Amino acid sequence: MTHLEYKYLHAVNSPADLRRLSVDELPRYCDEVRQYIIEQCAKNPGHLGSSLGAVEIAVAVHYVYDTPYDRLVWDVGHQAYAHKIITGRRDAFATNRKLGGISGFPRMAESEYDAFGAGHASVSISAALGMADAALLNGEQRKVVAVIGDGAMTGGLAFEGLNNAGANKNADILVILNDNNMSIDKSSGALNRYLLRLSTSKRYNRLKQRLWLMFSHTPYLLRLLQKTSNALKHGLLQNSNLFESFGFRYFGRVNGHDVRSLVRTLSLLKEIKEPKLLHVITQKGHGYRPAENDLTVWHAPGRFNPETGERIVAEGVHADRYQDVFGETLLDLAREDERVVGVTPAMPTGCSMNIMMNAMPERCFDVGIAEAHAVTFSAGLAVSGKVPFCNIYSSFMQRAYDGIIHDVALQRSPVVMCLDRAGLVGEDGATHHGAFDLAYLGCVPNVVVGAPSDERELRNMMYTALHSGVPFAIRYPRGRGRGMQWRGLPFEKLPTGRGRLLREGDDVAVLAIGATCAFALDAAEKSATEGVSVAVYDLRYAKPLDGQMLDEVGNRYTRIITVEDGVLRGGVGEAVIKYFNDRDVDVRVHALGIGDAFVEQGTPAQLYAQCGYDADGILRAIKESMTIKK
Repeated sequence: MTHLEYKYLHAVNSPADLRRLSVDELPRYCDEVRQYIIEQCAKNPGHLGSSLGAVEIAVAVHYVYDTPYDRLVWDVGHQAYAHKIITGRRDAFATNRKLGGISGFPRMAESEYDAFGAGHASVSISAALGMADAALLNGEQRKVVAVIGDGAMTGGLAFEGLNNAGANKNADILVILNDNNMSIDKSSGALNRYLLRLSTSKRYNRLKQRLWLMFSHTPYLLRLLQKTSNALKHGLLQNSNLFESFGFRYFGRVNGHDVRSLVRTLSLLKEIKEPKLLHVITQKGHGYRPAENDLTVWHAPGRFNPETGERIVAEGVHADRYQDVFGETLLDLAREDERVVGVTPAMPTGCSMNIMMNAMPERCFDVGIAEAHAVTFSAGLAVSGKVPFCNIYSSFMQRAYDGIIHDVALQRSPVVMCLDRAGLVGEDGATHHGAFDLAYLGCVPNVVVGAPSDERELRNMMYTALHSGVPFAIRYPRGRGRGMQWRGLPFEKLPTGRGRLLREGDDVAVLAIGATCAFALDAAEKSATEGVSVAVYDLRYAKPLDGQMLDEVGNRYTRIITVEDGVLRGGVGEAVIKYFNDRDVDVRVHALGIGDAFVEQGTPAQLYAQCGYDADGILRAIKESMTIKK
């Protein structure tokens, strides 16, 4: 990596400072910001590739527009690191994604420059239109810019926003399409092919852009150009422009790494007071050769040596990642059963479905960033005789809730919904924690909800779901398992709705589910050294609960603790309490989990401790329970 002496970086603490630079000084400033992002992310991991590709966009927008009065909405939020550095958070960037530090995504409570929170994709156009319409109602001359990128344009919400915004000719909104042909993995689908074709239609785009910008201040000539636009489209592009069909003025293509050109273009577009879209071509990972050469890995590479690009892997890690257990098991199941197919919304590498994609590409479907479509598409496969394993991160599955209820559960479509990153995921924070799935799935009829406690259990639960013939959800955490042997073992069908006893005990019963079983066993071991005998049960299923096991626990113990890596309201603990209350069982149940508040970023261990259900938190609850008389 070439080292620059910082000439401008520390002189810019706000967009106002940035605007004091000349246009010719901006390329050097962009290079310095890019170098700073690389240096910081090397030792404090984050989303690197996306932000490296959007540096010039961030600089140009803040240079041309009067932020924060003019609103800037980022979508998706992990391309906004340069934005954070420009807007007074350069020094705080060292705390990015850390406990008590700044968020890895735009967050309104963090800065007046963060006009809208953006942890999930495809929200920017709808939010920006709301801001533009509010400005009209308030009589303000406020301009609104939405930067949408990393595949987010494939989301249905983005198209809903385009449809509504294009019909409102008074909305002073600019959509910047940051087109890098990627999400986390390579972008797929018809829109991606269209953008590639549109980007290569250079004659039409170049001529049209020049004419629009030339005549933008001459209404008569502008109307004349509008009347002749169809002829231009058919003569040069031989197809109408998708975005103009939505009612937007389309401008492109523009080199997203030529900051001078971006500034000139944005300065002209700023004067056009109607919905417009600027198509900007960028390179993910731009300016750092390792990131340019392996886009998927360098989306979020972890710690690395900035000089060599060598990634730093923690030593002494032997357990497999849960996502790899899923990926390898899915391929094993597909080899045994021709009904098995895989579905993912733009996350094949993130969930390890790429393992099956490489072996059986015809039986895997990457549907783009479109979670609701992924679920309903899976339902269509299921009612046609296939067994789709639809893998969506727990936090993202929230966007498909109607499909779960109406298209899967109501119709009893045998879809296997695999919810990766369930529970607290760590540094990505509140927008990405899978905190709600046990609650939002537990209230839906006809759905089995399982939570394996280790790698072997995940493998066997996937096999069980395949042969269940019912809607089946399996949730498992981010990161590595417990080091259990699972490869090559014969599949075992787990009885639906039945838990298991993990450890005998006489004084207190701990009912844990999923990854929290490991915390419970650790706490029970520590309790034994203090003379308290603790039994640990693995519920296995949040729905249906194991009534036979709960009856046994209710008869043997009066002190019971439930532990879940999810919200308490509507969660498994409440379901257990209701079970005992409905049967007038005289027990005291202490439920541990996530309280009624959003949990910010930090390491998983820090957040488990903060929420009080790590091993030490369970141990405290055990001690408290022993102070209550039987």
